Amino acid sequence: MANQEIRRGALEMTVAMLISGTVGWLVVKSGEPPVAVVFVRCVFGAITLALICAWLGLLRRDALSWRIAGLAVAGGAAVVANWILLFAAYSRASISMATAAYNTQPFMLVALGALVFRERITASIAVWLAAAFVGLVFVVRVEPAVLAVPGQYLEGITYALGAAFFYAIASIVTKQLKGTAPHLIALIQVTLGALALAPFVDFHALPRTAGPWADLATLGIVNTGLMYVLLYGAIQRLPTAMTGALSFIYPVVAIVVDHVAFGQTLAWVQLLGAALILVAAAGVNLGWRVVPRRASLPRGSSHASEI
Repeated sequence: MANQEIRRGALEMTVAMLISGTVGWLVVKSGEPPVAVVFVRCVFGAITLALICAWLGLLRRDALSWRIAGLAVAGGAAVVANWILLFAAYSRASISMATAAYNTQPFMLVALGALVFRERITASIAVWLAAAFVGLVFVVRVEPAVLAVPGQYLEGITYALGAAFFYAIASIVTKQLKGTAPHLIALIQVTLGALALAPFVDFHALPRTAGPWADLATLGIVNTGLMYVLLYGAIQRLPTAMTGALSFIYPVVAIVVDHVAFGQTLAWVQLLGAALILVAAAGVNLGWRVVPRRASLPRGSSHASEI
């Protein structure tokens, strides 16, 4: 039974990451501004998740305490900011490079963990952090020839780094929500996003043809509602290490989709930088030790786990 659960979780995680890898393609293809895209994504996502939560019997008054609801709202604000910044980065730095920069998120999460939870930063993490920084330097050295608006490439990379920061904030908040149905948390987050962004959306400028609406509906229903269900189902079934390993399907798919759909061509320096970031992120997520245990750098609680 355990092996069957792991196989099911691995399949769910793989499909979730394949779906996630197409987000940038749908965003760029829709041609809509980031705020409008996130608003419509939240609306379609909220409808989808509300139906799923109702089917699972989660829409009960006793399902959430006021504290949990407040934390879910705070996490939702970070998630919405994350989406807006990442979507803004796509048209400026290309999907490939924005995705590479965005995958610095594990290091921001480590830094926040050290500040908020006094978790220890080991020497191995420090090595991976240095490798990721070198990769980021390589990424920003050359502007891509396709999809990068002249003069806006560094701005796009900055947006992607900001998105990674807000993702790390959302992850920190999510740590406080253990035991709460994740589908319900996601529903609160996307509902908050729709309500918060509604005043800033120019409804007269929304698409008037079927094509962009199809892209946005897919983004909300498949890439948000369905993806959340698959992702949370996988997280509940898989060991942490396997979850971390399978999560790297997402950036690989995003880079491949960018090349196939938009002809994105990267300089070798950028490819090397992206590879360094992804390998370093894998090292942190999967606990690859490159420095002996005794050389770890103490910080915070002595009970923190080591890489």
